[in-house]
Amino acid sequence: MPEKVNYYMCLHQEGIASIPRLIDKAYSNNYNVVATSINANMLPMDPFETDPTYPATVLGAVEWNSKVIFVLSDVDVDSPNAKLREYSKTLLLRDVTWAEHLQNVGSVMVKLRGPNNNQLAEIMKTKSKGHWFVQVPITNPELATFEHRKDATEEEVMRAEEDDTWHWWNNLRFAVDHYPKVKVVIVLNDSDRPNSETVRRWLGEPIEAIVIPSSLFVRNRTNYCVLHREWQEIIGHFISVRANIIISANPSDNALSQYSDYMKKLINDHCDTHELNSYENMLEIPLQPLSENLDSYTYEVFEADPVKYKLYQDAVQQALLDRVADTDAAKGKVTVVMLLGGGRGPLARAIFNAAELSERKVRLYIIEKNSSAIRTLSNMVKTLWPNKDVHIFSKDMRDFSPPELADILVSELLGSFGDNELSPECLDGALKLLKPDGLSIPYKSTSYINPIMSAILHQNVCQQVPSVSAFNYGYVSLLKNIYHIDEPQALFEFCHPNREEIVDNTRNAKLEFKAIKDCVVHGVGGYFDTHLYKDITLSINPLTHTPGMFSWFPMFFPTQPKTVKKDDVITIEFWRCVDKQQVWYEWKVNDWEHHNVKGIGYNMKL
Repeated sequence: MPEKVNYYMCLHQEGIASIPRLIDKAYSNNYNVVATSINANMLPMDPFETDPTYPATVLGAVEWNSKVIFVLSDVDVDSPNAKLREYSKTLLLRDVTWAEHLQNVGSVMVKLRGPNNNQLAEIMKTKSKGHWFVQVPITNPELATFEHRKDATEEEVMRAEEDDTWHWWNNLRFAVDHYPKVKVVIVLNDSDRPNSETVRRWLGEPIEAIVIPSSLFVRNRTNYCVLHREWQEIIGHFISVRANIIISANPSDNALSQYSDYMKKLINDHCDTHELNSYENMLEIPLQPLSENLDSYTYEVFEADPVKYKLYQDAVQQALLDRVADTDAAKGKVTVVMLLGGGRGPLARAIFNAAELSERKVRLYIIEKNSSAIRTLSNMVKTLWPNKDVHIFSKDMRDFSPPELADILVSELLGSFGDNELSPECLDGALKLLKPDGLSIPYKSTSYINPIMSAILHQNVCQQVPSVSAFNYGYVSLLKNIYHIDEPQALFEFCHPNREEIVDNTRNAKLEFKAIKDCVVHGVGGYFDTHLYKDITLSINPLTHTPGMFSWFPMFFPTQPKTVKKDDVITIEFWRCVDKQQVWYEWKVNDWEHHNVKGIGYNMKL
């Protein structure tokens, strides 16, 4: 079972004479990591001093790597002043050299001072032994100074507002070629609270941690340190995407344990510890149950869903009540139900439950092509359903010749995009099993898409082998660290049973979206909803997600990252293509690269 998600709680203090003592103080106040200047005990303005007053032996190698984050000198290696630029570079390289000596896989933290960071990026690319944590203020610090300045002009304020600190980070991100060891640390400040859209956009970034200054805390009636509700909500958003916590306090602060205890409670309130957390942001090739048999573990994961099968049961129950009147039920009328894909039996149980609750008789045919699953189903018939009218057939539904036609077809061939497990082709092929007035559960499925920003998903695509062709795949992923650039829109729709004379399951659609803020497009999110019967629905569309349901993760269709501006129109075109052997999607964002042409990467075998 996946492990519970762990956060680290870091204490950041400057002017520390002894790092071991800082670690002891941190641990006694419930912190497990410390952050402090790497050269706290060195002459601050002497770039040629190379021997810190503390030796490497004050901590062991494991402690240097696991308990300390080094804060590099706050210098400007991209200063327009050449002398200052060279001095800063010398000082920074000295810090990094000492950090690399102490930590072979450790972390250093550096502050961004503005939007121009090309020299810093070059240093990061050449000094890449450990992780670089990049401190970025969540809003432009210059804005806070205007509260105390009466002489500030409207032009100055507007220029500061336009100097969005997210661009500082974004420029650096592209300058280091999206290097995965460069992560962002968001610095909060008590003088300027960000709006919700600013917070949501940061959630799509590779956030290592948030820095919470002790000044954000206030005393409540019992003299205990707490955060205002607005800050609780903001920090809760970052906790939900697994951002670690760095508390920045003065060495003389005596409320350190209150800060850490309060933050741990906030983490418990906002941390989802579901057993599927280990799948967050992972990229998986979608299942193809039509061409490949599922294993028992996969079945078991699906069966753990507490919501899906109850809704299927409700749908079948309502359909039975509508299809068989009470008078006919009293006469023993039997409804023939065909389950297309029985798996290990959860839908069969739902159908039998629905029959009992509705007091209707059913004859159930289970059609399952997975011979291994058939063994489990056969055992269930003997042990659980010996008195049920149930019949099992080891067949592909498209090749099955039934002893009688069905009143109701039940299936869950939905995948993460509504049609990516080929439900249109399967259910079209199974139409011959259904009576002319028969119905399908589900009867309609709709796919949805929207542009999303997610640096972590992009990094994960780049780590696929080979990375070039990886951009021609659609992936299933439990999307966590993402920013929805605009709301999802409906893409393709399929209705069942499809009784059209000419059946055509190819599709093409072009949708327009608008960027709410400056951001980066990393790809396209894919979702679906399905109508089981009447108004009984299942949905993984973020706008209408069925509460508590986790059977399906969304899809992610990657693109090469491109920066877009606020109010820019983003056009996404999608194709669903079909030939005799396979089905595949092609996609294109704006006039950028056309992905997966002719199914060269991701395709679904017929």
